[in-house]
Amino acid sequence: GTGSRETDKLAQDLIKQNQELKLTKIVVSEAGASVYSASEFASRELPDMDVSLRGAVSIARRLQDPLAELVKIDPKSIGVGQYQHDVSQTQLARSLDAVVEDCVNAVGVDVNTASAPLLARVSGLSNTVAQGIVAYRDANGAFASRAALKKVPRLGDKTFEQAAGFLRIVNGANPLDASAVHPESYPVVEKILADVKRDVKSLIGDGPLLKALSPSKYADEKFGVPTVSDILKELEKPGRDPRPEFITATFKEGVEEISDLRPDMILEGVVTNVAAFGAFVDIGVHQDGLVHISALSNTFVKDPHTVVKAGQVVKVKVLEVDPKRKRIALTMRLADSAPQAGSRPEQRGDRTDAKRVAQHQRQERSAPPSNNAMADAFAKLRGK
Repeated sequence: GTGSRETDKLAQDLIKQNQELKLTKIVVSEAGASVYSASEFASRELPDMDVSLRGAVSIARRLQDPLAELVKIDPKSIGVGQYQHDVSQTQLARSLDAVVEDCVNAVGVDVNTASAPLLARVSGLSNTVAQGIVAYRDANGAFASRAALKKVPRLGDKTFEQAAGFLRIVNGANPLDASAVHPESYPVVEKILADVKRDVKSLIGDGPLLKALSPSKYADEKFGVPTVSDILKELEKPGRDPRPEFITATFKEGVEEISDLRPDMILEGVVTNVAAFGAFVDIGVHQDGLVHISALSNTFVKDPHTVVKAGQVVKVKVLEVDPKRKRIALTMRLADSAPQAGSRPEQRGDRTDAKRVAQHQRQERSAPPSNNAMADAFAKLRGK
């Protein structure tokens, strides 16, 4: 957001001055933080804190657990594409909610640390039940087992059956409560334990033994081979986070404005948006560059979404820079050379693409200003 490069430079200087601390700096997107800070939930969660500081807390929490924090914000406020306002808002909201719910259920939720908005995204849990879980936890302490969830008011057997497999009890009485194995499937695990003559703690994580077991041996009328296979895979790596390793882009030092860019310069950046004609990449100069669809790969690309996705860290080469129009042409084909001035013929679709780029830039400029205390401080310093 605003002032992020200045803050990044400040952090870099502090790291150089205090090398013995072995510090690491990370830039976190502030998209939607101002929406959270002004929300009713934020006022309940952080009642005594200034609005700008609530946004700062939200940004910090995103680094700790992005999914747990971002579920508190309407997905549309995060920014899901330059055409998000041109489609049916009802259908968009429904689709985004489904994606968020799928993500939450795929990762799982720690019942003893999750907020009500996160719990409400779990399959089978309503907002009322989610708030009830948090209230019961606050009044009675941490849950020791999944079975203890049945003591929560309005959390009946049917709700428990739907949600239990997505809820985790870390360091509970039963190690299986921290896995994706549903309580209904515990008898299958007990059958496996009796067969291999092991206890559950020693069995969990024993890859060679679990891979050697035949799922069909433990299948029955209630639990088929596919279910038993899933159980064995989960026991092999219980609670494994399916999300990929966290990677951040390293912006080139000394490149902070569009005027700092030079043709053939190779930079690292983050994909901010993917369109039909290419991908926009943030290279740290307050203006996204465009990688045209023809420059995404050495092979033919029909759909840019098959090559890149928003949030992906990529390496790009600068082809052209137009400071007056604030246009930056990039390529992911690093062997390409920047064209000489006036030598580049207009390609088919260039004019249409230029209009779309201009639309993207207008939307960036018209975006609501971020509610960021650090950015405000830098703005005051620049005004002096």
